[in-house]
Amino acid sequence: MTDTQHTRGTDGGDGGDALVSAFNAVGADHIFCSSGSEWAPVWESLARRHRDGIPCPGYLDLTHETVAVGMATGYGLVRRRPQGVLLHAAPGLLQGSMAVHGALLAGVPMVVASSESTTYGDGTGPDPGGQWYRNLSIVGGPHGVARPFTKWSNEAASVHTLPTVITRTAELASRAPAGPAYLNIPLEILLQEWDGREAKPVVPPGSTHSSPEEADAVAELLREAANPVIVTETAGREAGGFEALTAFAEAWQIPVVEPDSAVCGNFPRTHPLHAGSDLRPWMDEADLILLVNCRAPFYPPSRRPSKATVVVVDEVPQRPHMAYQVLFADRYLEGNAANTLRQLAKRAKDLDGATVGARRAAQEQRHNAEQAAITAAESKAAEAEGIDPVLVAATLRELLDGRNGIVVDETITHSRTVKRHLRTSEPDSYFYVQGGLGQGLPVALGVKLAAPQRPVVLTIGDGAFTYNPVIPSYDASKTYELPLLVVVFNNRVYKSMNLNHRRFYPDGAAAETGEWLGTDLHRLPRLAPFAEPFGMHTETVDTTDALVPALERAFKAVTEGTTAVVDVLVTR
Repeated sequence: MTDTQHTRGTDGGDGGDALVSAFNAVGADHIFCSSGSEWAPVWESLARRHRDGIPCPGYLDLTHETVAVGMATGYGLVRRRPQGVLLHAAPGLLQGSMAVHGALLAGVPMVVASSESTTYGDGTGPDPGGQWYRNLSIVGGPHGVARPFTKWSNEAASVHTLPTVITRTAELASRAPAGPAYLNIPLEILLQEWDGREAKPVVPPGSTHSSPEEADAVAELLREAANPVIVTETAGREAGGFEALTAFAEAWQIPVVEPDSAVCGNFPRTHPLHAGSDLRPWMDEADLILLVNCRAPFYPPSRRPSKATVVVVDEVPQRPHMAYQVLFADRYLEGNAANTLRQLAKRAKDLDGATVGARRAAQEQRHNAEQAAITAAESKAAEAEGIDPVLVAATLRELLDGRNGIVVDETITHSRTVKRHLRTSEPDSYFYVQGGLGQGLPVALGVKLAAPQRPVVLTIGDGAFTYNPVIPSYDASKTYELPLLVVVFNNRVYKSMNLNHRRFYPDGAAAETGEWLGTDLHRLPRLAPFAEPFGMHTETVDTTDALVPALERAFKAVTEGTTAVVDVLVTR
């Protein structure tokens, strides 16, 4: 029977202390919490530690599950260490599941936890509350719910093993491919008395390498190739990956393609060896394709290179979370990609000068043509009626020049424009939000938390903006002093969906009548004023001559410590 009079001792250790102790051992800087009634033991443990001056992770009280998970994702993108995320029961996990899936796709480690009741009020000890019996339980437990969109999912069985279960969960999350791991911690375990056995602090993972013999064989392929190309999506996600890829490409003088599926900045877009985002011209021309941390290079997947040998450089080339994947690999170099690229760069010897010179000249010609096309597009946008998206991206580039900024991107139809015209050139300076729309604000806040001295810009479409938990995100920005520059590319339409409708039914009834359902956003109010109750800077811009002054005022507000939202009414 439930003892409803039982209360916890004011200084006794329980499962909440075990959890906080474990996140100390993990090395988590923060616990991101979207509150639920199960977390009172954790809050009590943190209060005791704050009172007594005992070390513990930072704690963030957040008012939406997507904000909690998204901020952990953004933080992990920069810091590359697992953080703690606490959600409420199965419903909170379901609410945050899209963001957890986004972290899985982005390769961000984190420990996500929520709870359930195992006694439903019929056990001894504190009463968990009738809500667990009536509303919050789910058949199979929340760990069953989490399994499809996490790297690993399990249930804690005892308060005595809870610290080591949490540290093991963090270690699993950190190993390649990194991603979120989930732990169901029943409320009864959190309320149990704990004997104080702490987990051993977690140490960094060991390094992995391809063998010298494997690297030698690929180096020989590189020497023999006349027209090789590098394709990468996530080389920049690994510590040192951006720099290692740059050194490797320069040593062998090989062009680098970052396809539209790239999730971060992997190579300087201003570099003469950057070959844009379109792999199609290389499919028939390349004789060697190096897929460096590239999960889905070809589309459709059956589109096979005509003559190229395909070498895959990736620690985990076959992604277990992908339902379907085709790489056409002829050879694998497994192990940490940055380490492998360093090995290959050292082997750039005895190269044929004429061959290398010819491909360098060909790439210089491509690069110069691309730079000329960018300049022409920006000149055309500057003279156009209304605000072209190209002008917005180019203006942002000039605004951020020399300021070591970070861009988080949640645009869809404008994403190619943003990447092409921002031309980021430094490590950890560009991240594309993964998974479903509606995470950009939280991810950008997490990036700002991890890099407080760097300006963080969120580029976002109006459709994506309306999917975001806007009010909880602004609350987090103000509460934790995390100023962002939010730039909305507002074309008043779900353009991607509308384009698909037109593509599928070019001569259909909608084309005939103009009745385009499901995509019109003209009925929405102006988006910037939603930030005004939080005392944030807001601008709505609809003319080209107002764009630069508005963005400059907004950036000044951000440097002074407040989030600024600029709603730009673009022409397409």
